[in-house]
Amino acid sequence: MVLTREKLKKEIDEGKLRPVYVLHGEETYLRDNAAKVISQSAFSAADFRDFNDDQFSLNTPENISVALAAANQLPMMASRRVVRISEVRVSTSSMKDTLKEDAEDVLAQYLSNPNPSSIVVFVVDELNGSRKLGKLLKSHPGAVEFSPPDETEIKKLSNNVFEKAQVSIERLALRRLVELVGCDARRITIESNKLATASLPARTVNIDLVESLIRNTRERSNFDFANHLLAGRNSDAVKALEKVLSDGEEPLALLGALSWKFRDELKRRDATTRTAYSDRLAKALVRIADTDLAIKTSVGGSGKASRKQIEMLVCELATM
Repeated sequence: MVLTREKLKKEIDEGKLRPVYVLHGEETYLRDNAAKVISQSAFSAADFRDFNDDQFSLNTPENISVALAAANQLPMMASRRVVRISEVRVSTSSMKDTLKEDAEDVLAQYLSNPNPSSIVVFVVDELNGSRKLGKLLKSHPGAVEFSPPDETEIKKLSNNVFEKAQVSIERLALRRLVELVGCDARRITIESNKLATASLPARTVNIDLVESLIRNTRERSNFDFANHLLAGRNSDAVKALEKVLSDGEEPLALLGALSWKFRDELKRRDATTRTAYSDRLAKALVRIADTDLAIKTSVGGSGKASRKQIEMLVCELATM
C-alpha cells in the first residue's frame, strides 16, 4: 500500500515510526518539515538526542556508506538512532547523481534488512523512477511523495497557522490570500504568520490587511525554466518558458536568469575536477552568451524574432 502524506501523519501521531523513509517530490517545504517531525518524534524527553541524531549529505557521495554504517550502530542512551541522508539525487543523467550506482549493493542490503533500532530518512531532491536506484527507493514501503498541494490543502495550512496563533481570518480574506500567494506551502506559511502578527491586538485578518501586506507572487518565476533545464526536465522547461513569454516577459531578462542559474551551478562544481557535466555547463554558457549578443546586436532580431532565439536556445540546451 502506498504511504501517503496523510497516512504518514497519522502513523507519526500514533507513534508508529518505520525504520526507513524515502521523502521525495516537488514540495520541498512539506518534505523537509516531515523529516524534522519524524526526527523529533523518534526521541523522548529522557533520550540523549545529540548522541543519536546524525545527518549526512550526499554532496559527498561516499557518505552513503558512512551513513548506513551509522544506522547499523546501536543507539547511545536512547531508544532509537535517527540518520538523515540529504541531497539525494538520482537524475535523468548519471552525471548529476549524488547517489552513485556503485552504492546499489550496500543500499539494497540495508533496505532489505534495516536496523530496527534506527530510523533512516532519505531526503530526496530528485528521484528518476526509470533508473534502477530510483526504482529501489521509490518502491520502498516507506516512500512518500510530496507533490504540490492543491488549493484546499493550502487553505488548510494557512488556517492551521491562524488557529495556532489564535487569530481568525475572514473567508474572503483567505480566498484573496491564496489568490496572491498561490499553492506554495512555504510561502503560505510565511505570509500567514506575517498576517497573524500584524492582526494584533484585534486578532482578525480581513481582506484590507491582506491587500496591504501581501505581494502578488503567483506569477511563475523566471527561474523555473532554468531549474527544469538543470534538472533534466526538458518538457517542463519548454512549458515554463512558453508561460513566461506569453505573460510578456522580455527574452533578454530570461537570458539573464538562465545565465545566472547555469553560472551558479558551475561555481558549485569542484573547480579542480573536470567532468562531462561541468563541460556541458560551460558549453551552455557559451551558447547563452552567443544568443544574448545576437539579440542585442539585432542579429537575432527583436520582438517575435528574439522570442524565437530564446526558444531555439532552450531546445538546444535541453538536448546537450
